[in-house]
Amino acid sequence: MTKIEREKRTIELMINIYCKKKHKNKELCEECQELLEYAHKRLSYCKFGEEKSTCAKCPIHCYKKDMKEKVKEVMRFSGPRLLIYNPIELFRHMTY
Repeated sequence: MTKIEREKRTIELMINIYCKKKHKNKELCEECQELLEYAHKRLSYCKFGEEKSTCAKCPIHCYKKDMKEKVKEVMRFSGPRLLIYNPIELFRHMTY
């Protein structure tokens, strides 16, 4: 699995946790689905490709300001919960 695919899987997992807990949905709500699609699109077009670090460590911030804030909120909420839901993915994400 490529780094980009792993990043996509991680952000999807985090958005799913966020939506399930915050919005009380089993399926992604429209807002969270839009955020997921946006994040996947940005990752697909990342100029660093397989050499990319995590977005937080990236020298170029390619997200629009409002989307960047939403992703930060999702990550702040879901990051610690990855320890419960998927500790292996948390470890992978932290060691990029």
